[in-house]
Amino acid sequence: MYGERRAAVPGAVVWWRGPDDSRGAATRVLPDGCMDLIWMGGDLVVAGPDTVAHVVGGPAGEPYTGIRFPPGLGPAVFGVPAVELRDSRVPLTDLWGGPARDLIERMSDSEDPGSLLEGVAARRLWDAAPDPVAAMVANGLARGTSVADLAERAGLSARQLHRRSIAAFGYGPKTLGRVLRLGRALELARGGSGFADVAATTGYADQAHLAREVRSLAGVPLGTLLGR
Repeated sequence: MYGERRAAVPGAVVWWRGPDDSRGAATRVLPDGCMDLIWMGGDLVVAGPDTVAHVVGGPAGEPYTGIRFPPGLGPAVFGVPAVELRDSRVPLTDLWGGPARDLIERMSDSEDPGSLLEGVAARRLWDAAPDPVAAMVANGLARGTSVADLAERAGLSARQLHRRSIAAFGYGPKTLGRVLRLGRALELARGGSGFADVAATTGYADQAHLAREVRSLAGVPLGTLLGR
């Protein structure tokens, strides 16, 4: 059983996966520009921003609870640039030390781990605001705005925007744009749109371009990814 809800933290999602979803089968987690804090196996783990699909599997019967932060928000919560966590899964104790160990004890006793994670994240964001440029860039890329236009709107050079993006997202704006475009394409394809229509609607040169991008980021063909 998988479920999720909108978190009190703007743009974030609290999610959970119950024991009947943990049958040892591998799950392909696609890159989405997000970062997660996950309660699993009695430990808290930070999932950094992925550049390729991350295949995970867990012992049967093991539940998970997590909070997923939208692109650009994670660094303010975790206190490190996103690039330091790119394509990584890191124990929270490696980042926070003692406070993380205290939180793990509280998580072990909590009947609502999702709300506890939500509260901790909100307090962290109260003390450390995210880069305001990051939200503008992520929202613009999600709408298909060009990197050049976003740099101009932010009053930054292309190189400055790239540096800010590396810190906020873990990779440059062009890579984030690819990741977000893949998400839009998959949403349309899962809704029943034909692959050629998906490619045209989301700005790929053609269906072959879409196919190459899916293989590059997801590691499998689009049809396999959708179970067709």
